[in-house]
Amino acid sequence: MATADETEVPRGLWVEEPVGRRRLPDPVRTAAVRAVIVAAVTVTQALMAFFLTLTGSWLAFPMVLSSVASTVGATWAVLDVWVTRQVWNQRHGVVSVPSSTARRLRRERRQARRTARAEARETARIRRRAAGRLSQA
Repeated sequence: MATADETEVPRGLWVEEPVGRRRLPDPVRTAAVRAVIVAAVTVTQALMAFFLTLTGSWLAFPMVLSSVASTVGATWAVLDVWVTRQVWNQRHGVVSVPSSTARRLRRERRQARRTARAEARETARIRRRAAGRLSQA
């Protein structure tokens, strides 16, 4: 006897599923990738400095100095991601919360534009109709 699972159509290897979150904007994503690369280099330098210190190598001191400088750079890169994200949100509006003020204002402006266009079409239609009647009389 076949069960319900055996009679179903087999699923393909690749199934498209909707994404839960929107993709980051390009400038923010670029800054985030840069920050991850800088952080990875910083961690690598810190490990090298640690191992060189354990072995007593003369390269330990320069590596420690460069690790400190890289830590400052990594902090700067993370702040760059944050600032870039804030600037992008400020320039392109808030899109994360449906009840946000920016969306409400955009909706009101859009409605006002639609109403103004409808009124302009109506007055133009009335003028055309009136002009047509005058020419026929």
